Amino acid sequence: MTIDAALRDAAARLAAVTLTARLDAELLMARALGIKREALLLGDRDRPAPEAFAGFVARRIANEPIAYIIGRQDFWTISLTVTPAVLIPRPDSETLIEAAIDHFAGRAPPTHILDLGTGSGALLLAALAQWPGSTGTGIDISPAALAVARANAEALGFADRACFVEGGWRGDAAADLVLCNPPYIGTGESLPPGVVDHEPGSALWAGADGLDDYRAIAPLLAFAPGGMAAIEIGAAQGEAAAALFRAQGFAVELRRDLAGRDRCLVVTR
Repeated sequence: MTIDAALRDAAARLAAVTLTARLDAELLMARALGIKREALLLGDRDRPAPEAFAGFVARRIANEPIAYIIGRQDFWTISLTVTPAVLIPRPDSETLIEAAIDHFAGRAPPTHILDLGTGSGALLLAALAQWPGSTGTGIDISPAALAVARANAEALGFADRACFVEGGWRGDAAADLVLCNPPYIGTGESLPPGVVDHEPGSALWAGADGLDDYRAIAPLLAFAPGGMAAIEIGAAQGEAAAALFRAQGFAVELRRDLAGRDRCLVVTR
């Protein structure tokens, strides 16, 4: 089967599991060929399809996230390696970077950034890309996740600006900016198979109401005067999560994502 025919066949089969069937097929084919999607679209598609493509399609039909199959995910202005050890970075989380940009507009950029639950390093490394003079620390309880984050920092040329530490929730009075995308899914909530069957549960579940990690973070949160924390929340958790931080003396505003859903707590003093 030619590349072009294989793409048409895969797109038809993938339509049962994804709304982006043709795009997924192209990304998987590019991965099988070892090239970028742009090169696939501009290249010769009349040659035989690589053998690896069929296996990639089978994995996607079984609801494995495409980011894990191709091993990469774009986030903000950077591209990251991802593995099943880390949560896949999502565009919704870019709301935290946007909130930080607005906060520091017209003032000195953040000198030091703390990323709690860093995972792939997405938030920290996106912030370091945004503010080239900044340094940062990413903290995670998972050694496997930290290995992915360190590799991403190295690949982006940020290894001398990013430090990764194994540990749990904590504050840092020297940090100008705290970023955090904690687990916030309630144990009774349902998730798509591609998420619940493949992404790390430790990055998803947060007790019966999804607020357990906010309860742990709020009393520990600290940042420098004039700084802020941007903390991701579930779309229905805004006021409940905000109340936990207000009870610790913080000022909290809710910020919405591009879909108009509550997505970020902007926490200041």
